[in-house]
Amino acid sequence: MSASSFRDCQAWRSEGLPLSTSSNEACKLYDAILTQYVTWRNDETLGGLEGCISAIKEADPDFVMGHVISTGLELIGTGTSIRLNERLASAVRRTVELANSQDLTPRERLHVQAIELFSSGNFPKACEVWDDILLDHPTDFLALKFAHDSYFYMGAQIPMRNSVARVLPYWKPHFPLFSYLKGIYSFGLMETRFYDQAYKTAIEGLTLTPEDAWSVHSVAHVHEMRAEIDKGLQFMKSTEKNWQNSDMLASHNYWHWALYFIEKGQYEAAVELYNNQVFRRCKASGSMLDTVDACSLLWRLEMEGVCVKDRWRELLQVTLPHTDDHVTIFNDLHFLMVSLGAKETEASQRLLEGLKELSKDPGDNQQHQVANTVGVDMCQAMVEYNRGNFSLAVELLQPVRYRMVEIGGSDAQRDIFNQLLIHAALKSEKTYHHKLGRCLLVERDSVRPNSPLTDRLMQRALALHI
Repeated sequence: MSASSFRDCQAWRSEGLPLSTSSNEACKLYDAILTQYVTWRNDETLGGLEGCISAIKEADPDFVMGHVISTGLELIGTGTSIRLNERLASAVRRTVELANSQDLTPRERLHVQAIELFSSGNFPKACEVWDDILLDHPTDFLALKFAHDSYFYMGAQIPMRNSVARVLPYWKPHFPLFSYLKGIYSFGLMETRFYDQAYKTAIEGLTLTPEDAWSVHSVAHVHEMRAEIDKGLQFMKSTEKNWQNSDMLASHNYWHWALYFIEKGQYEAAVELYNNQVFRRCKASGSMLDTVDACSLLWRLEMEGVCVKDRWRELLQVTLPHTDDHVTIFNDLHFLMVSLGAKETEASQRLLEGLKELSKDPGDNQQHQVANTVGVDMCQAMVEYNRGNFSLAVELLQPVRYRMVEIGGSDAQRDIFNQLLIHAALKSEKTYHHKLGRCLLVERDSVRPNSPLTDRLMQRALALHI
């Protein structure tokens, strides 16, 4: 990938996506940033995302879409927010001020509006604006991808799928990044349980671009949801060389690989992947996706009875600085796993109290609204489970089990909370909870038959002599 191959001012204009700058260099850098975002890969020959973001500000300091994409990417990374980060808040204000002082296209003005809405936590309204852009400009990949990620954070599975389905007919195979649409659409299909179609679409993407790590990830999900463990293991192994350089997603694909090992009860192999790939990459990148994956793996291993030793303390160094973030409920729940696992009571209480406080008066912040209805109870349930108050954990989790989707993430990621409810039910002193646990396992078996993990838990349930 060389800078010369990216689109200049004229190329963007001819695609009906004009950018308000006279700098060809700025236009090419915008394309380079977009390409790295879509392909989940920092291209070191270009200086990676950070290098390109620095360069675009030098090429044209007043280029509004340059500010939109760089500030938008920091916001969408969910590792910080304008509530606690004055530098980021200032960057959002600067973007809005620049937009107000320039003669922009209506599309660019909508982009600025969406970023401002997202920055204040109003994810649903931001998505409406991105979808508005796509009505007139269905090939605007930045609007598509920002909307896709934000729907994902809200657990809005059908809108996530449909926002891609609507634009597909307008894309032609020769358009830049065309093949990557396949993986994004496939993921939406998979999250809405169209597994056959999701698999087929992801394979189409991989046929066009074998190194498309997101299409690989979508196939990994299909195998996970169907409990096709051996197929999943074989697929990850046979494609590893293609996706391991997609540094922004490689750790997540290794996480999927480790889930298959946990399913099979091959815990040492899962721990090895945690040590060599997931934690190593999480420590290096600090990205929220890498971090929540590390948290989730340790908690899953512990639920399976594996001693993870000092790994909680090591991971705590990564999560502790984010205790007060409260950007997404999903992140909060995972940071809480670590402070509980590391027996860092003060951090656990601080996280829970901070979330409760924000949930009392959430305003337009969609995640703080969800904290009020679902998130705080889920956090409290984890605290109670950790204290050995299993029946109380069940009583907190059971009423919200059908609303857990609202915390965002994928079905595979949220499954940790389904497992938590089952473990709590089986460990509770109440016979009623034992029956509930068994029913939940029967339910689980009906949608993903032949899961070794379900079978192991069912053996435990049967041993309770209900």
